Amino acid sequence: MSSADVTLSPVRNEPSMMPLVHANSCADSLPDETILIYLTLPGTLIPMRVLESDSIESVKLRIQSYRGFVVRNQKLVFGGRELARSNSNMRDYGVSDGNVLHLVVKVSDLQVLDVKTTCGKHCRFHVERGRNIGYVKKQISKQKGGDFVDSEVLYEGEKLEDQSLVNDICRNSDAVLHLLVRRSAKVRAKPVEKNFELSIVAPPRVDDVKRVIEADDGIVQPRKQLLNDFSLEPVIVNPKAELPEVVKDMVSSASDGLRSGNPPVRSREGTGGAYFMQGSSGNKYVGVFKPLDEEPTAENNPHGLPLSPNGEGLKKGTKVGEGALREVAAYILDHPKSGRRYMCGEEMGFAGVPPTTMIECLHPGFNHPNGIKTKIGSLQMFTENDGSCEDMGPASFPVEEVHKISVLDIRLANADRHGGNILMRKDENGKIVLIPIDHGYSLPESFEDCTFEWLYWSQARKPYSSETLDYIRSLDAEEDISLLKFHGWKMPLETARTLRISTMLLKKGAERGLTAFEIGNMMCRETLTKKSLVEEMVEEAEEAVLPETSEATFMEALSDVMDYHLDEVLISMREREDMNVWVVRKMEKKSKEKGEAEKTRQEEEEEEEERKKNKEKKDGGESNSEGSSTRASASARQRFLQRSSRESPKSQVK
Repeated sequence: MSSADVTLSPVRNEPSMMPLVHANSCADSLPDETILIYLTLPGTLIPMRVLESDSIESVKLRIQSYRGFVVRNQKLVFGGRELARSNSNMRDYGVSDGNVLHLVVKVSDLQVLDVKTTCGKHCRFHVERGRNIGYVKKQISKQKGGDFVDSEVLYEGEKLEDQSLVNDICRNSDAVLHLLVRRSAKVRAKPVEKNFELSIVAPPRVDDVKRVIEADDGIVQPRKQLLNDFSLEPVIVNPKAELPEVVKDMVSSASDGLRSGNPPVRSREGTGGAYFMQGSSGNKYVGVFKPLDEEPTAENNPHGLPLSPNGEGLKKGTKVGEGALREVAAYILDHPKSGRRYMCGEEMGFAGVPPTTMIECLHPGFNHPNGIKTKIGSLQMFTENDGSCEDMGPASFPVEEVHKISVLDIRLANADRHGGNILMRKDENGKIVLIPIDHGYSLPESFEDCTFEWLYWSQARKPYSSETLDYIRSLDAEEDISLLKFHGWKMPLETARTLRISTMLLKKGAERGLTAFEIGNMMCRETLTKKSLVEEMVEEAEEAVLPETSEATFMEALSDVMDYHLDEVLISMREREDMNVWVVRKMEKKSKEKGEAEKTRQEEEEEEEERKKNKEKKDGGESNSEGSSTRASASARQRFLQRSSRESPKSQVK
């Protein structure tokens, strides 16, 4: 069954269609490859014309232009698979005319509250939609001073109970909720013999406030409702697998929260059901619960995604209902630097995956379309953070923090690593720490959908540190498989093979000095249809062995194939380096020759100029010499004539 076969009821048809925007299109003539698709949102069916050659990113940009949903907050699902590759086109995913695509939009969990009190105080602040009115009262008390915990909160004239959720009173996606706070009734009891004398000082409309008399101080207060129809217990398959104290404390805190009347709070983000579990005080979250039956395309998915037609998850190689197992597996396999994790250890793992365990939980606050039942899923410790990596550029992330995420993702062949599921916070020294979450699509049965956001970060091109290399050398896929089996997950052969292959690639690549970028690039496809290098390696190894060959024999063949390809990569890298060196040297030589030629020409010009100057000087000297000689001759003749004239009379007398 495809997405086009799903019955959509009830839906509200949009009055107009999103126009087709294309360089070669016009109003009277549409390209031959134009197709009509339908986007579904809860209660809405949106017709949209696209081209089969349109990229997923361009379609999301059009949705952003005409519907206002930011591209990074959109997820498109067709045929039970997420259209995740932005550079792939509609044709690559098999989308054709008349198909229905499901649009899942990530909505902010924050709501703006505008609060006024009858005594004239006013404040405005942001609060998570999953918080209740009791929490809002405490925040008002902190901001404005005084005690507003026993006050009444009204919205559009209606009183709100303390357990009412902010999300439940939002109407038509209100940007701002305007609340009025007024003092509630005070009932005082004074003992009079065997009875009580009650005095009530209160504003109107207090008859519906439930109270009980506390004999200790004689003050009547609202009764806090306690729930009995709930349960929360860890799922332990192997009694020998002892839970670490940090996990026990998390489970205990979540259970205390339910017992105190603090319900699960469903997150508005993601494509599956995820619930924030509150502590006993109701002032903070202690964990995030993800039920198996509310995963994307599962039977009780709260976002209305259609059932998977073949049991496959949104990512290739994953199965619906196994996401929680993979969440727990990521925590177990995130070994500390000091050694392997045997679950009872308290030390934080190398990559920092928050503590995670399997639980079974019963509560009416979950999505129960067919009656309230106990749900099984993963419970992960809630981590205080300053946002996700989508909220800021990666330039400020420390190299070692990016490297620890890369080691985890390569090992687990993560098919869903993006900036939104890497949280960040600052430690006591102000250093940024990255926290990986959401590993429901790790350890797939194939490498087809492997995606690593950090491939586009400059830190991934830096070499691994010696400490990271030592950690990588300590990894052992066979021990990891045995460890998961010890905790109750007997991995399918295909999944175990993925773990073996990815661990082998990581170890061999790191030993050859390859970077996270170079290793990760071998695991990710450039396009939807072009296979990655690791997929080609697997195919070569499968062709090299006989059918029904043992897994050990296959892995030996793959090891040889992988060695060959990695060596080829190194040779290619060296050739590129040599070529770069040759080009640099050639350019230097050319520049040197050009410089020498310029120098020679300049010297020749200087010599020519010197010759000209010498010639001019020589010519000027000869001219001066001739003039002097002429003047000397004239003077000599003049002296001769003078002597001759003096001697002439004497000769005549003789």
